[in-house]
Amino acid sequence: MILTGPEISAAANDGRIRICPFNAEQVNPNSYNVRLGSTLLTYTDPVIDAHRHNPTHAVMIDREGYVLRPDELYLGHTMEEAGSDTFVPLLFGRSSVGRLGLFVEITAPIGDLGFHGQWTLMLSPVRPLRVYPGMKIGQIMFFVATGSVELYRGKYQASTGPQPSQYWRDPIKAGTP
Repeated sequence: MILTGPEISAAANDGRIRICPFNAEQVNPNSYNVRLGSTLLTYTDPVIDAHRHNPTHAVMIDREGYVLRPDELYLGHTMEEAGSDTFVPLLFGRSSVGRLGLFVEITAPIGDLGFHGQWTLMLSPVRPLRVYPGMKIGQIMFFVATGSVELYRGKYQASTGPQPSQYWRDPIKAGTP
């Protein structure tokens, strides 16, 4: 079951969902709008290697915005810290942003129970697109979990700003003998 807007508001007020800062005007019929933070990361090496740390370059988005270019992966972040120990969050791009040709969070929309922090966003434009800090970029939906719950304690907990992949830190990696 998906939470409705009024239930998202009630859960944010009683602590079952944490959204900081919370703004009632960002509540939709069954989701909560999140805004783009002011920092972007890009990988600097021409080839990203899944088995090692990949260096990144940070870009600050100012009031004039920043133009995203096709064929580049940008790691952005939500302004809001969002999570729940009770409900499973899923983050998707807003349809109005998709209509601008921006893919947001296509491959990893599900959040873990117990994750609390700013969400890293994978941003991929199909053509040059100017984005701005604070623009509504995505929406989080919350789903009821069934069964016993084990809360997230992973490497991205309490994230602030965009986080590059830490796949290389996983003890078991695909393709490793």
